[in-house]
Amino acid sequence: MTAFPEGTVLGYPRIGRRRELKKAVEAFWAGRIDEAELERTAAELRAATRERLAAQGLGENDSAIPESFSYYDQVLDAAVTVGAIPARFEDLRAEDGTIGLPAYFTIARGEGDRAPLEMTKWFDTNYHYLVPEIGPETVFSLSSDRIVRQVQEAADAGFRTRPVVVGPVTFLALAKAADEAPEGFDPLSRLDDLVPVYAELLGALKAAGAEWVQLDEPALVSESLPASVAELGAAAARAYAVLGGLAERPAIFVAAPYAALDANLSVLAAAPIEAIGLDLVRGTVPAAVPGLADKVLVGGVIDGHNIWRGDLAAAFDTLEVLRGLGAAGVSASTSTSLQHVPHDVEDESKLDARLVSWLAFADQKVAQITTLARGLAEGRAAIGAELDAASAALADRLSAPGVRVDAVRARTAALTEADFTRGDYDARVAAQSIALDLPALPLTTIGSFPQTGEIRRARAQFTKGEITAEEYDGFLRDEIGRVVALQEELGLDVLVHGEPERNDMVQYFAENLDGFDVTENGWVQSYGSRATRPSILWGDVSRPAPITVAWSQYAQSLTAKPMKGMLTGPVTILAWSFVRDDQPLAETANQVALALRDEIADLEAAGIGVIQVDEPALRELLPLKKADQPAYLDWSVASFRLSTAGAEIATQVHTHLCYSEFGVVIDAIRALDADVTSIEAARSRMEVVTDIAAAGFDHGIGPGVYDIHSPRVPETAEVETLLRRAVAEIPTRQLWVNPDCGLKTRGYEETNASLRNIVEATRRVREDVSVAV
Repeated sequence: MTAFPEGTVLGYPRIGRRRELKKAVEAFWAGRIDEAELERTAAELRAATRERLAAQGLGENDSAIPESFSYYDQVLDAAVTVGAIPARFEDLRAEDGTIGLPAYFTIARGEGDRAPLEMTKWFDTNYHYLVPEIGPETVFSLSSDRIVRQVQEAADAGFRTRPVVVGPVTFLALAKAADEAPEGFDPLSRLDDLVPVYAELLGALKAAGAEWVQLDEPALVSESLPASVAELGAAAARAYAVLGGLAERPAIFVAAPYAALDANLSVLAAAPIEAIGLDLVRGTVPAAVPGLADKVLVGGVIDGHNIWRGDLAAAFDTLEVLRGLGAAGVSASTSTSLQHVPHDVEDESKLDARLVSWLAFADQKVAQITTLARGLAEGRAAIGAELDAASAALADRLSAPGVRVDAVRARTAALTEADFTRGDYDARVAAQSIALDLPALPLTTIGSFPQTGEIRRARAQFTKGEITAEEYDGFLRDEIGRVVALQEELGLDVLVHGEPERNDMVQYFAENLDGFDVTENGWVQSYGSRATRPSILWGDVSRPAPITVAWSQYAQSLTAKPMKGMLTGPVTILAWSFVRDDQPLAETANQVALALRDEIADLEAAGIGVIQVDEPALRELLPLKKADQPAYLDWSVASFRLSTAGAEIATQVHTHLCYSEFGVVIDAIRALDADVTSIEAARSRMEVVTDIAAAGFDHGIGPGVYDIHSPRVPETAEVETLLRRAVAEIPTRQLWVNPDCGLKTRGYEETNASLRNIVEATRRVREDVSVAV
């Protein structure tokens, strides 16, 4: 068994520097390439990753390079590996019981009447994972050897890599009960049935040449899962007693990213495993516990979740303190997988050189790790120059113009309680009823319409100077006209302009606010084949000029129906950007909120009576530790209220929230005090309405009836069933009808068909509602 490397990363971006995997996967789905071609592209990406990491200084033969590739999602990979697929997909297995790549994608995306796995956020990140469905009858069996073949592929190329697999406790802790399971069933109760399959997998990995295996167990740090910390710890003790006791296995490295391990450090220290990963960016060096003397402690001191160069000297100091715990060894690592950051800051030709000097994307973080590893091996003096350079960059960042702007700070300092409070809700309902005159179950969409190839080409042509501003403006006006006419023809009640001018719901605002910069190639996977380019929020934020007003005003001029003004909320702008880490998030959120408050005032002055301030990331940023949650909910809710509290009572304020467990933050959603809240509910088959009803939520609510993350077109009957469930549990006067999310990723053919079915289903339910009334 080889020693654990002195430096490593927990994972690496897998979509490709130019989104090569996305393009290949989508070409396969469209039938433009076959499975063999897709496999070749993926193999080339994996080979390029190994070569790149080796060139950056990670060892080729000491298990420092993680084998962390995925075609779609690491949790789906684990589910397919252990054969845990819902009964509706069982017929997709091959004759030998294995689950191939086409079946894998069908489980992820759905097909016909077969709904895909539900999707939700991976801990407190913007990455979406697919939720396994586990029941008493789920049969676990080794059903895919893809990770084993990837280890062998690396060995054939001269690399000994470290396979990365979601651990058994986290896999079950993140699962939901299958539809067929009895009420109250807990997937974690199946742990003893699952662990033997992991044991079989470890044996196969050992036979393929793996010296170390990384089992990711972030569930062990979370206090926000259905299982308690103690229950998760007990499960880990059982699982790793079995896995650690195997005669033929790789050495086991259990990684626990995204927060401090706290009490469960003792559990892992007592287990027969060889290495433990600690997130020392979100947590601090723990006290020594029994059992560490034969463990390697892998200190996650380089932030895997943000892009700042950071304080390398402080990171090395932390590793030195970690050495004092008496472990068998200490290694330097990233705090999380680098899947949350872009590949390489050197790919950015348009960023200011001074800003670039403050940044570290994935490749730069690998270089930081190799520096720290050399320091651990040779002493601090050996890396003194690198430590000093990082400290100088940090000092420069803190003193640079625009990082602190006196006028912005004076405005936030002058805020009073009145700035966060809007008028009485009942009075608002009465005023809005008169102003809008909407039917029961009003129909709307979340905001965006399909971003067609024509839109993307026109945007690219304008950016390259191939068409004039006037030509581009005319193109956008024509596109908005088509979207408005389509909604009129469909029979929607509150319209949107479709957002053809926006490349991304956060980047569009970042490009128009001071304190931000945007990247060319800073792509980060959001889910499946979807990637975003998070903006860089580096300085104090203000709005130099109106951003959305002209487009909303033009769209409203095309229709007598209400037109929504569309804004992205302060929490989501923070969550979906790489946000500055040199001041409290609450201060940054209030700066963004004031910029949005100014935009809302200008929209009202332009005649826009419905304004949506999207906060899909509200649940996403909720800290994993309960002690930290009240403060977060206070400032996140306050920032939304600061942005909207200046609106007139007749102006209807909407918000939208994305995939998450809404029951956890239902009180915060109520505290936002939006007049209408739309939420994603279709993929979970409207389960959220029970939480809404139980909480006594009394504002407008639009639980989504169309899962836009799947290419499926929901049938009218399916939508009607969802609507009737909502009507049965929530008063009709509160209910709105809408898709789960914006439509930008869908095509017009499926969008039109889906919206027509939604309109027809709503018509049917409205007839019964009117009779009941």
